[in-house]
This record gives sequence, C-alpha cells and structure tokens, in this order.
Amino acid sequence: MAAEKNFIEVIIDEDLAKGKNEKRVHTRFPPEPNGYLHIGHAKSICLNFGLAETFGGKCNLRFDDTNPVKEDIEYVESIQEDVKWLGFDWEDRLFYASDYFGRLYDFAVQLIREGKAYVDDQPVEVISSQRGTPTRPGEESPHRKRSVDENLELFEKMKKGEFEDGSCVLRARIDMASPNMHMRDPVLYRIKHAEHHRTGNDWCIYPMYDFAHGQSDFFEGITHSVCTLEFENHRPLYDWFVDQMASSEYRPRQIEFARLNLSYTVMSKRKLLQLVEEKLVKGWDDPRLPTISGLRRRGYTPESIRNFADTIGVTKVDGIIDVGLLEFSLREDLNRKAPRVMGVLDPLKLVITNYPEDKEEWMETINNPEDESMGVREIPFSREVFIEQGDFMEDPPGKYFRLAPGREVRLKSAYIIKCEEVIKDDSGRITEVHCSYDPETRSGGPQSNRKVKGTLHWVSARHAAEAEIRLYDRLFNTEVPDEAPEGEDFRFNLNADSLKVLKGFVEPGLKDSEAGTNVQFQRLGYFCVDPDSSDEKLVFNRTTTLRDSWAKKQK
Repeated sequence: MAAEKNFIEVIIDEDLAKGKNEKRVHTRFPPEPNGYLHIGHAKSICLNFGLAETFGGKCNLRFDDTNPVKEDIEYVESIQEDVKWLGFDWEDRLFYASDYFGRLYDFAVQLIREGKAYVDDQPVEVISSQRGTPTRPGEESPHRKRSVDENLELFEKMKKGEFEDGSCVLRARIDMASPNMHMRDPVLYRIKHAEHHRTGNDWCIYPMYDFAHGQSDFFEGITHSVCTLEFENHRPLYDWFVDQMASSEYRPRQIEFARLNLSYTVMSKRKLLQLVEEKLVKGWDDPRLPTISGLRRRGYTPESIRNFADTIGVTKVDGIIDVGLLEFSLREDLNRKAPRVMGVLDPLKLVITNYPEDKEEWMETINNPEDESMGVREIPFSREVFIEQGDFMEDPPGKYFRLAPGREVRLKSAYIIKCEEVIKDDSGRITEVHCSYDPETRSGGPQSNRKVKGTLHWVSARHAAEAEIRLYDRLFNTEVPDEAPEGEDFRFNLNADSLKVLKGFVEPGLKDSEAGTNVQFQRLGYFCVDPDSSDEKLVFNRTTTLRDSWAKKQK
C-alpha cells in the first residue's frame, strides 16, 4: 500500500498535471553559513532532496551567504559534510548567493530605473518606526520621491564604498499602506564594510536575504521553493520580486511547511551559538546538542534521522515533537545493526575461587540475535571478572534476581556461579565478591540448560580494556527550555547532570574500534566510539538507553 502523499507532494502533482515549468521539479536546500546545521535542518534536507528523488527531479545545495559578518568557511564545510553524511548528493549543483552578486546588483539598478527602488539615508531606527504597525499604515520616507538619476548616483556611491555602514540603504518602492508589513518598502541592500568568505573585499554592499533568496531561485531554475512557516508572510514579497524579473513562462513557487520543534531542545542557531561561545557545551559537535555533527558524534545513524523525518511527516501546523520519537527511531535502527558486546561501567571484582588461576577459556557468543548473518565471536574468560556494582547486593529486596550471598546467576555465554563470600575493606565497602562456578553449565555442557533467574554481563579482568565512558543525558530539564522564570532565559533550564564520565572496562575485541563504531553494551544501552579515542585511551559515548528511561524518571 502506497504511503499517503503530503500536501507538498499534492501541490507538485497539480503543477505537473498543469504542465507548469515544463513539468520539471527542481528544489534546493539553501542554508545560511552562519552556524552548524541541526536536526531541524535535517528534516528540510530530507524533504528537499526527497522531493527531487520522488519526482525524478534535481535538488541544489545553495549557500545563502549574504551576511559576511556572521558567515565562515568552517560553516560551509560542515554543512557539506552533514548533507553528504545524511546520504544526499547535489552532484555538480553547488551554488552560492554570492555567485549572483553581480546579477543582483544589476537587478537592483533595473528596479531603480523603473522607479521601483530608492536610496534612503534616514537612520535605521527612523525607517523602522515609519513602517507602522499591523493595524496602522506606514509613513512614507521623505526620500521616496528622489529622482531616478539621484538614486542611481547614490547607489553607485554605496557600491564604491563612499558611505559608512548604516548611513543609507536601498529600499523597494511598493506600498507603505500594505497590510503585509514585509511589503512596506523593504530594504534591498545595506552597507557592510566586511570581508566576505568568498568575494573578499569586492563588495561593501550586500543584498538582504529576502531580495537574494527568490532571485537565486529564479537564476537556478528552481520550481518549488520549500521553506518553513515563518516565511509565509514573506511570500507576497517573494512573488513581487519574481514579477519584476524579465518576462518568462517559468517562475518558482514558494511553499511553506511547519518547522521541527523538539521537546527538551533548543533549535535556534543563535542560542546554540551562545551555548558554544559561553563554553556551556564543548563545541558545535557536543553530543548533547541537536546539531547534526553532535548527533553523529553521539552515535546517531543517517538512517535513523531519515526514518525520523519520514515518521513525523510534513504539515502546515506548528507543534512540538517528543524527542523520545527521535530516540525511538535510533533504537529501531541500532537494534538491527549494532553488535551486542559486554562492557562494565561501574566495576566490582568477582573472583571464582574454584577456577584455576592460570586457566583461560574463550567463550562463543552471538553478535546480534536480530541478524544471524553477523555471526558469532569469542570472548576470553578467566578466574577474575568484573561485573556491575549494581548487579550485587548483600541484603537484596524481594524480586531481586541478580547476585547475592548464597544465590546463583549465570554469567552470559559462560557459567553459572554462586556467591560464597563478600570481601570488604576497613570502611565496610565491598571490594570483591568470591564465588564458585559449576563447570557443567558451560554452553554444550551436561547442565548448560540449567535455569537460574538472573543473567549478568561481565568482562575478564585479565583481558579487559579500560575505557572512558561518557554518559550523555538531555541538555535541558524542561520540555520547553525557553519557558523560564522571569528574569531568566533558556540557560536557566540547563541540566547540570547532562554529562557524567566513568572509568569502566570493555571486552578486549573493542580496543581497535574506529571512531563512530556503534555497539550495544549488553543490558546497558547503545554506545559509540568517540573521536577522542586513541591507542592510549578508549572513549565511548552513550548514544541512548535501551528504553526511554528518561520518561520513566520524570513520572
């Protein structure tokens, strides 16, 4: 059964049926290179490239680089890496708004010649106050009636750098009484004596986003300009600019959809930048951030993010998506592909007193019960092993099925053991647990099927690799971080326990794991090898728990 089409696909179907734009479908993903991309951008990437794929069309990657003050080549490179990592290919269609600076300038001159644009040298604050309110018409600038020649001369001087930043702007002459505030003589160009990451100091005037965006779509032959709902009120201006271009049967169409809002998450690039600059997180790729690079470092897979985007769909209604759905998509993906391995995060030494000191065995264990093709591996077993502190209690409550004095449990893929003695230090802290083992209970042995209520994960103390384990939790304590007490901002809701660092042990086969390797630590959750790992230090990030323990914790 075919999936139901979203409203954008329905619109495109209608356009194709009418023969619009020669029945072409050409989309674009147009990020501003003023920060790293986040999960909301991932939704847009999946949508734009996905529409092109669905309709046999094309999708461009275009950087809307019209503000040199906030842009950087670092962001350009990170964005390209993110799009590729998600599995999309813009082929030879990599563009920049700065590619069109000359054409945009010529278009602005055209508008001036046609009496549709003028230079305004009033202070910015005055221009803003003259725009009026949604219920009160704007006030015309005293410079609105400047002659074409005077405007051409002033605009040329702006281009040559004869004016200071903020001293004047170029505005469209549209309608100061329009009910749409964006149509009240919007600014087209402003002066910024700043070096651009691509054009250097060739320009000191830069087009506004609204002016550059639609024209860039037009220059590239874009048919469907898909953007988020906050640009819905900008659409009449988008169309007005397109109307002023040379007559053509072709024209791009702007369509708006609801942006992604996630619970317990901030999605504002400004706020993310603030977290980075104030060192409240450890860079743009901090695994607690919703940036694509942060999610990648934490251990998210491209497939999990794409599946999440498909699951939430495309609507025209704003809302908040539970971040648990993103985590569910990740678990669903990793459950199928991540090998099951053993790691101990809070180690307690267990000594098997009737096991020979110089003996070691290699136990066969399955890599992933969800995928038999992943086969089996062998792990070493010896007299001393580490188990979790939480898997032993000296005086356990009822329905505690792990290890306790006099009780038996199975060490996974190994033997059944029985607790015989508890060793403590002078302070009363348990330092070791001494057990006996039943050699008949190894897999294939006479009593291999003997039942006990508890099964524990473990690692051989003699063979284990020491590892730094970073337990990441949600960065914010509240569902809507922006909701803070009066006088506070979103930072008030930061989770002070969003990162805990432990020293643990993992099975030796993980020593040479490459950064980005996903595994499931038995009974503990999904983990990923961090890029900080080296020959001297093995580092794992907790990607997510085996189930939504956060939701349970909040109840």
